[in-house]
Amino acid sequence: MKRVLLWLSPLFLLGALAGLYFWPSQEHSPEPVAEHAPAAEPAVRHPVESVDAPENPLPPLAESDGALRDALAALLGGELPDFIYLENIIHRIVATVDNLPRDHVAPRLIPVKPAPGLPVTVKNGESLALSAKNAERYLPYVRLADAVPIDAAVALYVRFYPLFQEQYETLGYPGKYFNDRLVEVIDHLLTTPEIEEPLRLVQTKVLYEFADPKLETLSAGQKILLRMGHANELKIKAKLREIRQKLVSMAPTSAFRSGNP
Repeated sequence: MKRVLLWLSPLFLLGALAGLYFWPSQEHSPEPVAEHAPAAEPAVRHPVESVDAPENPLPPLAESDGALRDALAALLGGELPDFIYLENIIHRIVATVDNLPRDHVAPRLIPVKPAPGLPVTVKNGESLALSAKNAERYLPYVRLADAVPIDAAVALYVRFYPLFQEQYETLGYPGKYFNDRLVEVIDHLLTTPEIEEPLRLVQTKVLYEFADPKLETLSAGQKILLRMGHANELKIKAKLREIRQKLVSMAPTSAFRSGNP
């Protein structure tokens, strides 16, 4: 029963990043709209082999929440972290992963609650910056990522891949391949600059922004990595590299290309 949850891990790690995104006053940011795919089916760059398990069939996408809740409870001995949302989890993960390279991540779709508290800042004269203590707000998420067993996670991601593919196509990407998008998003996050701290800020009313205009133009996902602190950023990037290596090194004999399990 415990192994059932692990298939979530590569995606849940990215989805959890969205919980770190929001700063004061950003809960009303406009929600992004999915870009619809062209009619022609693109080539699959990173295929996932479909795994048949007649003795343990996949639940329908619309009925998958119960199995995930049970698996989470079993994995954690009945104690579920209070920062995890347990409704429409596949929808939340797929939509969040897809939106991390964009300007905003839709608050109502993230799979975890935002990091608690307000940003911890330090002021030196007229200069405002993130405090080193701000990184502590993100430690539960980083510990969750650090505990992910990559080999088992990717194996079970392959097992449950049809549900993610189905959800991705339902979001407005018919004929496009979710695993390719997942690898693309990981690659995007890995290009996040590693900035020498402290990170300088400016404050407009109650909203914090990066003082460096170049940093302020980064995507939502890249800003997340910067805001969580340099040490945490390096840990998350290391985990993402492990996940990516496993995702692209799979050598399937046949690729699953349809949204139908």
